[in-house]
Amino acid sequence: MDQNQIIQKIVEEVLSRMNSSTANSAPGGGASPAASAGGVAKTATPEDILLPSDLPKYIDHTLLKPEASEEQIDALCDEAAKYHFYSVCVNSSWVEHCVRRLGGTGVKTCAVVGFPLGAMDRRAKSFEARTAVSNGADEIDMVMNVGAMKANDIKTVREDMLAVRRACRQGIILKVIIEACLLTDEEKVLACQIAKDIGADFVKTSTGFGKGGATVADVALMRRTVGPKMGVKAAGGIKSFEDAIQMLKAGATRLGTSSGIALVSGQKASSNY
Repeated sequence: MDQNQIIQKIVEEVLSRMNSSTANSAPGGGASPAASAGGVAKTATPEDILLPSDLPKYIDHTLLKPEASEEQIDALCDEAAKYHFYSVCVNSSWVEHCVRRLGGTGVKTCAVVGFPLGAMDRRAKSFEARTAVSNGADEIDMVMNVGAMKANDIKTVREDMLAVRRACRQGIILKVIIEACLLTDEEKVLACQIAKDIGADFVKTSTGFGKGGATVADVALMRRTVGPKMGVKAAGGIKSFEDAIQMLKAGATRLGTSSGIALVSGQKASSNY
């Protein structure tokens, strides 16, 4: 049995289990309203990316370290505007500030939720997401309940994701961080299928704060699992133009990195995120 057959078997199993355990939950599945509105970038092809200067539209310019200062956040926003990155990705407390700073630039604001552990109550995640959206966030990157996934508690994993999906009004992009470095391939497939089922717009490889970041193998597996219409974000350890190209060719439609300037300049960065 090849990998695609294994994935299909796991997907069929998880769908069967979700149908039996969540019959009374609100239905998910398919693309969310935000995805239908065109918020998910198309999969890159080698012809799309010829030069480092072709990369900005795929990059979430990222600063998530807890000690980030206002001056550093301002620099992040100014860099994103200068290089025409798709968005800035920040902790939720900075959303309102970034929205003001980026006004009129066309750069979107993305907030992380439940970051970086994903281990808090789903109501806390829902509140954080709702607050970020009310403050102007265009996109939400939530960390799923990794412990529940490791325990094979599909119901809890789904309810956790669904709580945040419901907190995002129409037009808000939701990405689910599965923290792939902590999961088996089977768990990665299950997590991606649940995210797709509840109407998330993207699945995302990593927080960048775990023991590993994005790998080509994980991106390819996630792409095969969710199919061609859902977004896949690679994040963590993308340090060069060559790294970025490999992720895009594997199926990523967005790149999360703090090294965006190096990537679009054709240089190699030292940052781990």
